[in-house]
Amino acid sequence: MANNNNPSSLRWTLLRQALLRRPPPPQPTSAEGQSQNTIKRISRKAMQGFNMIPYHLVNGDSEEEAIILNRRNGNYNSKDATLCYTLPIHGNGAPTNKLFLTQRMNNVADISDLEFCNKHDIDNTGLVCQWPSEDVLAYFCLSHADLFRSKRVIELGSGYGLAGLVIAAVTDATEVIISDGNPQVVNYIEHNIDANSKAFGATKVKSMTLHWNQDKISNISYSFDLIIASDCTFFKECHKGLAQVVKNLLKKVGPCEAIFFSPKRGDSLDKFLEEIKENGLQFSITEKYDAEIWNRHQRFMNGDDHDAWPSYEKDHSYPLLVRITP
Repeated sequence: MANNNNPSSLRWTLLRQALLRRPPPPQPTSAEGQSQNTIKRISRKAMQGFNMIPYHLVNGDSEEEAIILNRRNGNYNSKDATLCYTLPIHGNGAPTNKLFLTQRMNNVADISDLEFCNKHDIDNTGLVCQWPSEDVLAYFCLSHADLFRSKRVIELGSGYGLAGLVIAAVTDATEVIISDGNPQVVNYIEHNIDANSKAFGATKVKSMTLHWNQDKISNISYSFDLIIASDCTFFKECHKGLAQVVKNLLKKVGPCEAIFFSPKRGDSLDKFLEEIKENGLQFSITEKYDAEIWNRHQRFMNGDDHDAWPSYEKDHSYPLLVRITP
């Protein structure tokens, strides 16, 4: 049987192992050992995070939450939950500093999701949870709101869209497009945009299905001042397409950049940055970009918050700030 190491195939292998509940053989062959190590390197659902923006599960205690909850229940899915994020600052003259995100509940997986991803050759990581680097990206956007003033912004591989929604709610961006390659995820993004529409002021906010390997994006090419992304560099087979998308989306005239937050994860980030250079783009990497995030990272590393994130590993968990320019 041919060796197939694409993400969807690796996940099916992992799922089969879990369902069969068979322990691995004591001494695997070289090929089997290599396969097991490869499976261990596929993306893992992160149950912990930096928690830079406080949030709670919506239960309808307040009038505002009841309205949001009722709106969600109009298209209710038992696998979903709605979280309320409390932003530390107001923006756009909005009457509220809260964002409501409907997403899959923790520990909920569906075979049909894997079948859909396998059929369409897409990844399901944006569906299973809010990844830690997205939280860090959203916090960075809050702390650097002036960066987005009068800018056209697109978020790539957004998942449920926290960072893009934060930009729309607290900055004076002209337009924010929140994109993901998984149409299932984009459905959630559309719902979340609708649920928070009153918070956006004059900023235009749209969702978009954008697969990094699609041939044509001519309707939005060379039109963005800022690209943002988090945890998007893990899969090496996506590097070439992602680097080309970055090059094709950034404006050709005037200052522009892409802001990525990504852990190193072995040589995955380095390999992506090689593709960035191949596309004639420049980049810089910053490890200490925010004092509070760095302090939390240090506490996780020292074991001070072991209960909060017991599986914390710098290489896999701590996002570096990568800024990419033409």
